[in-house]
Amino acid sequence: MLSMVLGAVVGICVYAISRTGGTYLFAITGGLAGVLVAVGLDAYRRAGRLTEVRVTVPQLSELTFVVNNDARQVAWQLFVESVTRVSVQRLEDDEGLLREALTSLHGLFATTRDILKVSRPSTHATGGLTVEYLAVNFLNLELRPLLTKWHPRLRTFELAHPDRPESEWAQAEECRADLRDVQAHARDYVLAFARLAGVRDAEAMTDATDLQQRSVRLPGQAPS
Repeated sequence: MLSMVLGAVVGICVYAISRTGGTYLFAITGGLAGVLVAVGLDAYRRAGRLTEVRVTVPQLSELTFVVNNDARQVAWQLFVESVTRVSVQRLEDDEGLLREALTSLHGLFATTRDILKVSRPSTHATGGLTVEYLAVNFLNLELRPLLTKWHPRLRTFELAHPDRPESEWAQAEECRADLRDVQAHARDYVLAFARLAGVRDAEAMTDATDLQQRSVRLPGQAPS
């Protein structure tokens, strides 16, 4: 109903303008153009508006970041890619495979880099850091050292002993210990991405165990 009314009003305005000539026509046209420009500029300012966000991440302490809508979208993509992988889910000694975990982290490294490559650089703001800064540190301080150290070592064992389970690998326990440390740090980075993106209930989304233990009704799910 509202759309019909608005359509009728627009139609009457267009007809009235078309019947107007001379100076009045130019004045009305100029006024409408000014309104459209003002609306466009306001939308642009809203999209580019910078917001300060304070987050705490391992090895970096508490930092102040500045984000706009573009940066929030990048942070959201990084959060989704991270939270859906083994990177933030603790792998106990009797659970899962190290090969699967390292492969997942390697994929996360590549995906994070690809997201940054296709995204526009954040708007520069004095005194604030950007989502790219956080993502690059996540790659270089957490993922890269783990993958560089353990990926080739596990591969060497697999090639030398193709019929033996990785549980017989002499360095399996040490590798799992390092993996747990990185997963703990990665969780803080993932929550930082969520904070920059403005995600609500990020901790519940990140902690799969907590999600299973609590009676959380997902969107569209009927009450139990």
